[in-house]
Amino acid sequence: MNSEFTLAVHSLTYLALHPGQMATSNAISESTAVHPVRVRKVLGLLRKQGYIATKEGCGGGFILQVKPEDVGLHEIYKITSEGTLIPKCTPANPDCVVGANMKNTLTTIFGNAEKQLESFLAGYSINDVAMLVKKQPSKQISEIVSEL
Repeated sequence: MNSEFTLAVHSLTYLALHPGQMATSNAISESTAVHPVRVRKVLGLLRKQGYIATKEGCGGGFILQVKPEDVGLHEIYKITSEGTLIPKCTPANPDCVVGANMKNTLTTIFGNAEKQLESFLAGYSINDVAMLVKKQPSKQISEIVSEL
């Protein structure tokens, strides 16, 4: 899995928790602690898929275009990370039983794992993530430091 998945989920959750409001890439960038250019790249991908809309100029930004409960995490995984679990195998010796079969074997195993992951993620929506985020207690920096 790559960081585009988590950045997309974070961005969509941010927009879901600010319904009907435009959010700038800078505001989302501050929330994600990721450079605005990377945020805009992922937001562009989400826009192309119809999850968000954009408005340029003063008062512009990004806004959620769909209901948060209609966006499954498996959908976001597919557009940002599908295939990333498949191992990258180096060329191996085709005359060796292990070398000749390792790539296909690992591809099958990890392909099945990816299908299981997608099935698991299908049980969660952006709305679920937003509700879980809202349930988490907010901690002040002083509270976190005192726990260390």
